[in-house]
Amino acid sequence: MAELTIQQLTEDGSSVTYSTAASGGDTADNGGTTFLHIKNGGGSEITATITAQTTSVDNSIYGELTKANASIAIAASGEAFIGPFKPAAFNDGNSELVITYSGVESLTIAALYI
Repeated sequence: MAELTIQQLTEDGSSVTYSTAASGGDTADNGGTTFLHIKNGGGSEITATITAQTTSVDNSIYGELTKANASIAIAASGEAFIGPFKPAAFNDGNSELVITYSGVESLTIAALYI
């Protein structure tokens, strides 16, 4: 897995750098405002999945609640945004998101925050 560098978007304007998606997946720091911009330059749809680390919570009012992974399908030659992600649900032990892909050919990604 490769660790993505988090990039801040500001009112002064920002130039975003995209990384090639790693075949074994990527990680990114998450303080609760991280979102991802994913570009698919290939000819087939690719799904990106952000793994939920806490998948169930027992709430005194609502009972047991479950949290699913977050995922998005990026169309061929398309792009998509996903996030932000609640740290209590999505952060691993290193306070990072774990991102996997159904394919990585021509797939680039940027981890961003405002």
